[in-house]
Amino acid sequence: MWRLSSKGASGFSSSSTAEEVTQGIDGSGLTAIVTGASSGIGTETVRVLALRGVHVVMAVRNMAACREVKKAIVKEIPNAKVQAMELDLSSLASVRKFASEFKSSGLPLNILINNAGIMATPFMLSKDNIELQFATNHIGHFLLTNLLLETMGKTARESSKEGRIVNVSSRRHQFSYPEGIRFDRINDQSGYNRFSAYGQSKLANVLHTNELARRLKEDGVDITANSVHPGAITTNLFRNISFFSETNEQNLNFFLKKHHSQLQSHRFSGKMLTETILSIFKYEFINILLPEGNGAATTCYVALHPHVKGLTGSYFADSNVAQASSQAVNTELAQKLWDFSSDLIYRCSQNS
Repeated sequence: MWRLSSKGASGFSSSSTAEEVTQGIDGSGLTAIVTGASSGIGTETVRVLALRGVHVVMAVRNMAACREVKKAIVKEIPNAKVQAMELDLSSLASVRKFASEFKSSGLPLNILINNAGIMATPFMLSKDNIELQFATNHIGHFLLTNLLLETMGKTARESSKEGRIVNVSSRRHQFSYPEGIRFDRINDQSGYNRFSAYGQSKLANVLHTNELARRLKEDGVDITANSVHPGAITTNLFRNISFFSETNEQNLNFFLKKHHSQLQSHRFSGKMLTETILSIFKYEFINILLPEGNGAATTCYVALHPHVKGLTGSYFADSNVAQASSQAVNTELAQKLWDFSSDLIYRCSQNS
């Protein structure tokens, strides 16, 4: 059973697909980088961009999987321009290597889609000793974007076409730690919550986007930056989640509060209560999952659609401008995160 959806101002909704929101758009002459392109919405994003004539560079960690994806796309779209380059966003050295190799290729860059991400992992540190979700979802993309800005700016000037940066966030950005970003405790294992840590990294995506948009506008650079919520998608992003043992207290309290009256109206044995909670929980978090074609829609809309031209520092959901959380639009927090991220990368480079 799917949630009913109504069209927003853009004319699209959560039921719109990536092909639908880009129908009739000619992307030939454009070059895009899509991170995390070997699975899920990353793959669908690449396929639809290629379908519209965009030359797509698939920035991936798993090159073997990417070769299979590329093969499938070219089989469906014989004239597709797609290529693969290795990128591990949890490694600052890998990010620098990728950026260097891309710039050496001489390719222009019109669109950067920071799509890759991991979700709800147990506590781990990256190769640079940064909490893994924060390192992969935010820091890696933060560095990658900064290293490619010069190329994007040059492309925008020479082509007279607006450059676009799309950061894939999540509505989960609303459920970070209470303080938003734990600047002084990024690597604190004792207070680690895998879902809050994911929310923190997604909040960082929106804050990064907003501060980047402000700086680009201030510098008069013809590049926009926007963040998107793709929806709850049926991808392997959920591979670290078990609906029993890993459901955290925050999620459970939210769930129980929402369905309190429904549960109160019945008398349950322990087993019946568990089964009832699970059935509702599965409806809430599984049956509403969207196919990948829908999940990639907002990303593709923001990357290609002419209606988005000139719009920057916005947050999108269901292919429409949406409202981000109060923390996500906090300009002081965004500036603090920018400085913190820059300093963290510098300190890591000094230690490597």
